[in-house]
Amino acid sequence: MTELRHRGTTDNDLQHQQSDDKGSENEGKAEKDGASDSETKPDTGLPEVPVTADDTPEVLNKALSGLSSRWKNWWVRGILTLAMIIFFFIIIYLGPMVLMMIVLCVQIKCFQEIIHIGYSVYHSYHLPWFRTLSWYFLLCVNYFFYGETVTDYFSNLVQREEPLRILSKYHRLISFTLYLTGESCLLFGWTHVTLLIVVTQSHLIIHNLFEGMIWFIVPISCVICNDIMAYMFGFFFGRTPLIKLSPKKTWEGFIGGFFSTVVFGILLSYVMSGYSFFVCPVEFNSDHNSFEVDCEPSDLFQLQDYALPAALQSLTGWPTVRLYPFQIHSIALSAFASIMGPFGGFFASGFKRAFKIKDFANTIPGHGGIMDRFDCQYLMATFVNVYIASFIRGPNPAKVIQQLLALRLDQQLHIFNSLKTHLTERGLVPDLSVSFCSCFCCHVSHGICYTEMSL
Repeated sequence: MTELRHRGTTDNDLQHQQSDDKGSENEGKAEKDGASDSETKPDTGLPEVPVTADDTPEVLNKALSGLSSRWKNWWVRGILTLAMIIFFFIIIYLGPMVLMMIVLCVQIKCFQEIIHIGYSVYHSYHLPWFRTLSWYFLLCVNYFFYGETVTDYFSNLVQREEPLRILSKYHRLISFTLYLTGESCLLFGWTHVTLLIVVTQSHLIIHNLFEGMIWFIVPISCVICNDIMAYMFGFFFGRTPLIKLSPKKTWEGFIGGFFSTVVFGILLSYVMSGYSFFVCPVEFNSDHNSFEVDCEPSDLFQLQDYALPAALQSLTGWPTVRLYPFQIHSIALSAFASIMGPFGGFFASGFKRAFKIKDFANTIPGHGGIMDRFDCQYLMATFVNVYIASFIRGPNPAKVIQQLLALRLDQQLHIFNSLKTHLTERGLVPDLSVSFCSCFCCHVSHGICYTEMSL
């Protein structure tokens, strides 16, 4: 009995020891697994945002069910790109007012996509009124920018209506007061950066549109062309990765998109420069209370002869070539759209990768959200606005006269005398101090003295 008890005790001890060893091994494995997980997925301190699902229409899924995922994505992107291009042409046909409304709608949707990501990431921190204050700031900033636009472009209407004149006079004070009312340090970083990226640059698109629809259509079309052609060249010929932030972008697509976009920009500019509907500035006619795009095209949109270099003359046999000056400017726009424009996409890719998402939203199947389509457009709009201000835009006589008429009478008289003196010194007009006030009888007929004023 004693031996059996002793054997039972030793057997139990062995079993406990083995179980302890297994437990320690399991704990070691768990620690190793935990270590490997922590190495492969470093803790960023931010909660993960779920990846957006593919919302490809069921009709396309059935029609393309026999294709591989690569070719299925190609066809989905191609069909929906064609649909968006057709929609773009319809908007252009409807005129500048519809274009402005579409820009505003796109701005709101892009803002909603970025704010949704911010709320998904930071809602665990229990920030109060995150979405409500974000939309409030969007309203305030739009009030400021569009108020400035109305005051600048519709000054006749503003001066004619008393309520608008008061709002225009104190517009910036009202805007700043609204901003301070909703100020929150908790939302300063996220919301203000979003407003800077989306709202400010979409306002520049509106300014470009007022310079003429061609300054709106050509840059946007160049970005679209570069996006399509870079995708096509990369899809069929891409072998060399371009940047790690966007693994699907290749050098082949980048170079092919560049040359295709430059050629496309020159051809599109040639076609559009011949129509006043596209080249005339968008102006507000206070007599008819409507927008007008009718004018005498400037020299920028008049055909001119340009001498070709000797090398091109020997190659083509043409001593000169007739071009619109705007076509030369279109080369700069196309080059920027091809070289620098994609960096807007790289910034968006880095932003999405930082928050572990594939797309900003799933609004457009195969493309992602609206912000995924307009990330390059916003950067392009900023460049076009700077380009116009630097090389194209000059003083606008109509706006100068509107500002003069808004001055007091004594200020108007002072400006008149200063302008008269300046023109007289340059010899452009006679000495008005003598001839303007001279009044004499030129001849007498039937007892009536006729007077003339010599200007």
